[in-house]
Amino acid sequence: MVQLNLPQKSRMIKGKNWPKPDSSSNVAEFEIYRWNPDNDDNPSTDKYYVDLDECGPMVLDALMKIKNEIDPTLTFRRSCREGVCGSCAMNIDGTNTLACTCAIEDIKGAVKIYPLPHQEVLKDLVPDLNNFFAQHKSIEPWLHTTSVPPETEWKQSKEDREQLDGLYECILCACCSTSCPSYWWNSDRYLGPAILLQAYRWIIDSRDEATGDRLDDLEDPFRLYRCHTIMNCTKSCPKGLNPAKAIAKIKKLMVERQV
Repeated sequence: MVQLNLPQKSRMIKGKNWPKPDSSSNVAEFEIYRWNPDNDDNPSTDKYYVDLDECGPMVLDALMKIKNEIDPTLTFRRSCREGVCGSCAMNIDGTNTLACTCAIEDIKGAVKIYPLPHQEVLKDLVPDLNNFFAQHKSIEPWLHTTSVPPETEWKQSKEDREQLDGLYECILCACCSTSCPSYWWNSDRYLGPAILLQAYRWIIDSRDEATGDRLDDLEDPFRLYRCHTIMNCTKSCPKGLNPAKAIAKIKKLMVERQV
């Protein structure tokens, strides 16, 4: 019989249970993943209690209140607080999303918060996204042209510009890629939903003159074709985009250029 063992120090344990506020009945419970690389402890989940009458409506507001007033050692990323930068992407109540746009009132029971799944954790809620951004760089996400540059800007028709809708809005939060099982198991070779959506954004841009080279770069059993249309990516995108559709369109272009 095959025996499978978890990596050392990977088993979750119960963490600290912080005290509840004394004089409030409107209290929310937060179970938050904790892991510190500087000590030898297993990862744990700490419980915090936040007075919602003295806190903003979003999960990020609660995290900031916890860090500022209860436990300054809690570590997470955040920046814009407007759903634009993608910094505060994490797994909340079992779904990858942005803490700054996730309302506390929409979650029933304890608010369970973990880092984005299947990524190396640097500390607490901070995943290592170096590989993710290296993959983004690999698709060369900028305009490639061979024509003489115009005196002003590269122009395109209104219809061509509309082809970019649903693509350029991607904020590279990695919610979609880290919700994809194919990316979990093949992130060293499969580009994942977010990067392929970004790739299609440049393939379909009428101003770009390297469509063939871009498609050649994706013609690989792993870089593109590990997508099995599970649709987790589209379901989890906090911006309402459809990476699975973009990937399907790339595959269609691959077929069309062979016909």
